Amino acid sequence: MKVVIIGGVASGMSAAARLRRLDETAEITVYEMSENVSYANCGLPYFVSDVIAKREALLLQTPEALWNRFRILAKVQSMVTSINREAKAVTVKNLATGETYEDHYDKLVISTGARPRRLDIPGIERAMWLRNVTDADDVKAALLAAENKSVAIIGAGFIGIELAENIRHMGIPVTIIQRSNSILGQFDPEMVQPLREVLEKRGVKIELNAQPAKITADHVVLADGRKIEAGLVFTAAGVDPDNSLAREAGLKIGSTGGLWVDEQQRTSDPDIFAAGDAVEKNGVLTGKQTLVPLANLANRHGRLIADVIAGREVSAHAAVGTVILGAFGFAVGITGISEKAAIKAGIAHQIIHVHPNNHAGYYPGAKRLSLKLLFDPATGQILGAQANGEDGVDKRIDVIATAMHTNAGRGGLNIEDLMDLELAYAPQFGSAKDAINIAGYVGNNVFGGMTPTLQWHELESARAAGAQVIDVRSPQEHGHAHIPGTVSIPVEKLRDRLDEIKLEDVVVYCQVGQRGHIATQILKAAGANVRNLDGGFVTWSAGTAAVS
Repeated sequence: MKVVIIGGVASGMSAAARLRRLDETAEITVYEMSENVSYANCGLPYFVSDVIAKREALLLQTPEALWNRFRILAKVQSMVTSINREAKAVTVKNLATGETYEDHYDKLVISTGARPRRLDIPGIERAMWLRNVTDADDVKAALLAAENKSVAIIGAGFIGIELAENIRHMGIPVTIIQRSNSILGQFDPEMVQPLREVLEKRGVKIELNAQPAKITADHVVLADGRKIEAGLVFTAAGVDPDNSLAREAGLKIGSTGGLWVDEQQRTSDPDIFAAGDAVEKNGVLTGKQTLVPLANLANRHGRLIADVIAGREVSAHAAVGTVILGAFGFAVGITGISEKAAIKAGIAHQIIHVHPNNHAGYYPGAKRLSLKLLFDPATGQILGAQANGEDGVDKRIDVIATAMHTNAGRGGLNIEDLMDLELAYAPQFGSAKDAINIAGYVGNNVFGGMTPTLQWHELESARAAGAQVIDVRSPQEHGHAHIPGTVSIPVEKLRDRLDEIKLEDVVVYCQVGQRGHIATQILKAAGANVRNLDGGFVTWSAGTAAVS
């Protein structure tokens, strides 16, 4: 059996290596258009700044090593230019020599990945991007050689922020230009606002709601006429599935623009498989197709393709979509759907925000960890989570992602189940009531109807409808900073000052929500129609700053 693989990075190399372990007799050929195979593309921004000092560290395999260990023929600088499905053949161009030739297959695997989104802006040809090791070499050389060392990055997604951080590590001024009103568009604004503040404190300028209109020799000119100094320009405005080969071969393209595949990663041609960023995935919550350009999914689906080719009965699981980013020691992570995605999809949801410490508060070095969860108000099913903080973001998002994976037809953890999870505890690692447990406690209160809540972006509408807003923190906290126009009545004084409270419609808030919960119970007992501002002053502050 002859297997040809187009693309020699995540999914392609996972398919090749796994297939060899399953079938010693298969003839396996990998065509990769760049100069390297099996490289760590997620590490490219960190190589630019020498955080990853050795270029070799990015190169996980070489063609020689792949042949010696696996008898996999990996050909670099080799671009597949067409697929002839009837003849079961591909046309290959050697980019070093210009030679073209045909190769035949019994099974074909498409792993072409994603390409940087091309922007229709005059002067865009001056912009650089970061896709492979050669790009990283060029970027590093340009940054070191440039006379004008100011940098503009178009796009505030993952690559844009990672690149900005590493350019700042080099001491070079950098400005991020983002068309929308928030960085990291998959997140909700209040959950990434703290990261934005960290970036700005470390010297990264961020221009939101900024439309690039033209790139000149030294500037990016915005639609409003402002000029952003830019000796170098990088485009990081997202990626699109690189499926031109598949499209020209007549393979089915999905509604997302990604290549359609079934549960076994087969395309509309049963002898052609596909995986990676060029392929659309089935969303675990919506059941709809989506694009999830993640290396872990690419590797997983490449392995699955090898199993299917080898005759194993396996199927791909729906994608949850778990992502994390760190910059300057601060992390943000997400799994499942965001609030704005739920609204767009018409998915009913309830929200909670909690702000506990990453580990026991009495142990030195405790830092705030913020966690937001969405769940189904009827069933309690967890729909998504976001977290931010300096430490512990990864493990909390991983726990929620695992709970959601279990919920996807495998048993069913819901928001209340988080209360009972037994998580590793010692003071330097967590708390007796971990952030996950606390989210479960709060979720239990909200899901069970004990504590009616209000979201930060709903507060002004509530006030416009006549609600009284009371700050139940201490007078000192109120004096330091508070929501404008609110009344200060500490939670300890509520019972004595009921005559000052508009019991028919009142909203209470504290710093993070805990004292607000207590205040809610006191006022409910007094007959009040009361809601607790979810996540308290911390969430309200982040949210209003993000949209201001």
